[in-house]
Amino acid sequence: MATDVKQIGETVKNESAFVEKLREEMGRVIVGQKYMIDRLLIGLLSNGHVLLEGVPGLAKTTAVSTLARALELSFHRLQFTPDLLPADLIGTLIYNPKSGDFTTRKGPVFANIILADEINRAPAKVQSALLEAMQERQVTIGDTSYRLDEPFLVLATQNPIEQEGTYPLPEAQVDRFMLKLKVDYPSRQEERQIMDRMALTKTTIEVHPVITPDDILRVRAVVDEIYIDDKVKEYIVDIVFATRTPGDFNLPDLDGLIEYGASPRATIYLTLAAKAHAFIQGRGYVTPQDVKSVGLDVLRHRVIVSYEAEAEDMTSEDIVGKIFDSVEVP
Repeated sequence: MATDVKQIGETVKNESAFVEKLREEMGRVIVGQKYMIDRLLIGLLSNGHVLLEGVPGLAKTTAVSTLARALELSFHRLQFTPDLLPADLIGTLIYNPKSGDFTTRKGPVFANIILADEINRAPAKVQSALLEAMQERQVTIGDTSYRLDEPFLVLATQNPIEQEGTYPLPEAQVDRFMLKLKVDYPSRQEERQIMDRMALTKTTIEVHPVITPDDILRVRAVVDEIYIDDKVKEYIVDIVFATRTPGDFNLPDLDGLIEYGASPRATIYLTLAAKAHAFIQGRGYVTPQDVKSVGLDVLRHRVIVSYEAEAEDMTSEDIVGKIFDSVEVP
């Protein structure tokens, strides 16, 4: 086993060399936001979709488009608006009066990276149009299903719900996002760098491709091979179960504050994200710290708080933080 872990570690060390190059390439356009860039990379490596939440102007859209250019992937940006229709996303059947036949016109969802910009600006039926594509990696138009090209990644941005003109995402769709990121304001020093670099009437910065789509699929296979000990697996299961029955984990004060705990999908995504985090750190094995590093991003949108929690001004992030502080680390 030790030999296998060592071999995996050597493979990871070689294959993860592109990570730093990718950070440097994206750093030519994006100032700071290392946390966001790393989490986008984790989503890409673990085949999971990412939801980015933050006020407008924090380079969420720019980061996603820059990532697509650096990875040599096809990219479509979808601006979600209240009048958008599901057919505007997935495509539709067009009737040809001369032949009497219907022809398929595919929508913009047929690309490697989809940027669903301001996804919570559109009503639920449009948001739900992405469900099949996100979960099944296919789209059904009429009575025919079409496979989407791999890799396929939905990166969605949303403004905070309390802002005017937004719709809360359905729970079923939120759960399909592997990670939900909270993007914050840059530091004062970073803000000054942004001003020096971007306060121009023309700010086109060339981005060079770092890896190809085939490379990404190969690297994903390496991520799958990263070693995770049984004790770490038990730790992940304990974390997820603590969101459902906190009293069993010496957290009786959380009873009544959680309306719904995390689903089994959280267990899967927490494992995959921890492996991807270990990969970008250049390690061939997962540590409990990897789980802690990605845990909040995996769980913050899966723990639904009760009215009692809202009355006490407790958020899902507060609850997840207490769980990580209390569950025994192997």
